[in-house]
Amino acid sequence: MRRTCELAEIRGCAIGAQVGYPDLVGFGRRFIDMRAGELTDAVLYQLGALAAFARACGSRVRYVKPHGALYNAIVDHAAQAKAVVAAVQQYDAALPLLGLPGSVARQECDTAGVRYVPEGFADRAYTPEGRLLARNLAGALITDPTTAAEQALALAKSGVESICVHSDTPGATKILDAVARALTAGGYDLTPFVK
Repeated sequence: MRRTCELAEIRGCAIGAQVGYPDLVGFGRRFIDMRAGELTDAVLYQLGALAAFARACGSRVRYVKPHGALYNAIVDHAAQAKAVVAAVQQYDAALPLLGLPGSVARQECDTAGVRYVPEGFADRAYTPEGRLLARNLAGALITDPTTAAEQALALAKSGVESICVHSDTPGATKILDAVARALTAGGYDLTPFVK
């Protein structure tokens, strides 16, 4: 975390906390039916750890984005969405929370006075309902730069404020270049959602 925070500060990148279930073996990609208070505390713990390293590097945490199974859970799981939003509110209600459009987490953010940033994924496939296709299903990952760029442009037109490309997606840098070109050509300014 220290090295990542140091590099982010050197390169002028905003530091965001990607919080998840305490699931090291499953890399946070398995749902855990945690009690609300325990989930709030787990998120607070992760925020605090990253904040310490960010501060040591002269920076700070600027947003929160749930990871993996937790990201997907707070789309429909009201109790877990409320627990995550409670952690953000208790830590720093000024931090925005990223998530899918139409998420119950957005409703919880609106109630709690926390900014919600609707996010889209250039490198992930969606279900007809607008949810992310499970990673274990064929076609869940988009690795073709042209396809990813077209999806990013469609997502921007739909009103998302942040577009994600996973760094571990094969060809991620080529995808990023194609997405940036498509968005710029589409008339979008590539600006951060946080200051």
